[in-house]
Amino acid sequence: MSEVFEGYERQYCELSANLSRRCTSASALDGVFHHGAELKKQKLSEIKVTLEDAESLIRKMDLEARSLPPNVKAVLLAKLREYKSDLNNLKSEVKRIASGDLNAAARDELLESGLSDAVTASADHRSRLMTSTERLNQSDERIKDSRRTMLETEELGVSLLQDLHQQRQSLLRGHDTVLILLYFTLFARID
Repeated sequence: MSEVFEGYERQYCELSANLSRRCTSASALDGVFHHGAELKKQKLSEIKVTLEDAESLIRKMDLEARSLPPNVKAVLLAKLREYKSDLNNLKSEVKRIASGDLNAAARDELLESGLSDAVTASADHRSRLMTSTERLNQSDERIKDSRRTMLETEELGVSLLQDLHQQRQSLLRGHDTVLILLYFTLFARID
């Protein structure tokens, strides 16, 4: 796998986790207190900047993946689709928070459950991170296996080319020998 892609991937996973935490934090500010609206606007502004950074990383990963050999590219593009889906979910969450689409009952529930929701959200984010990490590890293993197979195939190809070269040399020597024998046979008849 491309080390460049892996670097972008790590950065994206960190940004995604950061965005999830910030969304939870901004969502908890709905209707809490008078200055909460100001703080929420500030947090949403920060989240939008981070979303732009995440989109930029997705574009970079896309370009990097498309520049790689087809067997690696297919694996990386599949991963990239998952990251794009994750980013779209985060964008939807930000839009929901920004629109203040929580109705009064949901606000009351949020205020009543407060800490338990934060713990649940934290557990949910931890679960998402663990799943992402597991997928990364599985993908790394598949790529290592692919790389091993590629190297073995390359070694086999080099070995076959060497054998073919030796056989060509033998055929050329045999051809030269046959020509010399023909030449001497013709001259022996002429004499």
